[in-house]
Amino acid sequence: MRIGKQDAPFTAICTSDAESITVRGHDLCRDLIGKVDFTSYFWLLVTGTMPSETQRFMADAVLAAIAEHGLVPSVIAARMTYAAGPEAFQGAVAAGLLGCGSVVLGSAEVCGRFLAQCIADEEASSPTDAALRGVRALRAERKAIPGLGHPQHSGGDPRALLLLDLAREKGVAGRHVEMLYAIRDVLPEAIGRPLPINVNGAIPAVMLDAGFPLAALKGISLLARTAGLIGHLQEESERPIGFILSGEAAKAISYDGAVAGEG
Repeated sequence: MRIGKQDAPFTAICTSDAESITVRGHDLCRDLIGKVDFTSYFWLLVTGTMPSETQRFMADAVLAAIAEHGLVPSVIAARMTYAAGPEAFQGAVAAGLLGCGSVVLGSAEVCGRFLAQCIADEEASSPTDAALRGVRALRAERKAIPGLGHPQHSGGDPRALLLLDLAREKGVAGRHVEMLYAIRDVLPEAIGRPLPINVNGAIPAVMLDAGFPLAALKGISLLARTAGLIGHLQEESERPIGFILSGEAAKAISYDGAVAGEG
């Protein structure tokens, strides 16, 4: 059975022969290894072009901002998985990454698409009007406002504030950053209260303005968090807490189902 398009059997990312490996048109050994930092290499792999110095700087800052935030769900899942199966380091990393969805970590992609949608709507109005319509549409569907609010950083996510400041300093801040601020500013009218910009609001705004593709936004968080997960799993191998986390979860949750023999 044929499923999907099958008339373009090509890739422009990598090829190799007996003597060389070519990545995005560059000889891996001659042009890249030892000559290009990993952030630039990541940008090249995703976009097909080397980043400018400003693009590299912003990508580097964003990767550092989202790599680590303590015992968040993805980390807990990874450490508990490693405790149960220490022979499968890759499985523990995968367990952590599988928890990177629309609520935690992956929300940068959701916010990026929302920003792009509001900007498209802005063509027929102002940023404020487009933001207001976008927020009201989300609320009508009982959806959260992506990129806004944080359970811990209620006074403002310090990572987001710094990334936005850096984008302004580097001359990167453009329509996506402008729309992010417009969305933040209409919240008191649209939902009755203000919410601070969080890191998953700042990341898509600054990266899209820097020229990174919308479809690959989630990859930024996945790449960065992989580094954090590896750090946690290395610690787990020496100072294990996976079973402590599991035990605390069991203690925190009470059984309220039927009792055997009753009824």
